[in-house]
Amino acid sequence: MRLLFLILVLIQSLFALNYEISSNKIANGKTALLQFKHNINRAYENVELLGWKFKVFDNRVLLPISYYAKPKKVVAIVHYRDYGKEKTQTINLEVIDGGYAKEKIQVQKSKVQLSKKDKKRAAKEYKEANEIYTTISEKNYLKSKFIMPLHSKITSLFGKARVYNNTLKGYHSGTDFRAKVGTPLVATNDGVVVLVKDRFYSGGSVIIDHGQGVYSCYYHMSKFDVRVGEHVKKNQRIGLSGVSGRVTGPHLHFSARVGGIQVDPLQLIDLLNKNILKD
Repeated sequence: MRLLFLILVLIQSLFALNYEISSNKIANGKTALLQFKHNINRAYENVELLGWKFKVFDNRVLLPISYYAKPKKVVAIVHYRDYGKEKTQTINLEVIDGGYAKEKIQVQKSKVQLSKKDKKRAAKEYKEANEIYTTISEKNYLKSKFIMPLHSKITSLFGKARVYNNTLKGYHSGTDFRAKVGTPLVATNDGVVVLVKDRFYSGGSVIIDHGQGVYSCYYHMSKFDVRVGEHVKKNQRIGLSGVSGRVTGPHLHFSARVGGIQVDPLQLIDLLNKNILKD
């Protein structure tokens, strides 16, 4: 009986998922890292979570949680091939409340009560950006740890619930750095520039694709030093800070996307720097 039990345990271990995850509890707006142990007979393909599918690269996958996800227990479905056969297994996770603060902001009335022309422009820019964020490059440009886009005081963290002019509700989708107009901004890591444009809400905007679904974004800029399609290096100057778009004053709004989902950029950088990237 003992021998039979040991055989059953061995068989189960052969087919069980062998993985490490940064945390089984993930706050809304945050990202978890799931890493699978190498198995010569197994090829991991993607992980399905909360209606999204995230591709596995090099036996690891980032699992971003939307800011709007409600606290609850969830199941991640791992899709893989075992000896060439398609299979799935599940991992139990939990979405928890990020406990974000709230704030009220006064901006120009024209940035809240939009004209038909401005609504059309904002909608077009939103669609254009989403098409970029949901494009997943197979190439990984990340070779070393992320740095900050500038060295300055952080004036507003990701996730603050916001009420504009006591009417329009939203949340702060990035991290704000104090930056007077004309402050040099740098790329936080290697990548390819996929957008350089003045936009209605975010003003002067640069978006960098770091590969495999990871994007960094730099908003409210006054000058661009890069162009679309350009390969940039970490710490390369990409332009100057400004006061463009929907703002109350000059600053840099720095944000990030993973697999199309907006996430806390500083938590994402910390996660990657500690678990994957090296100096």
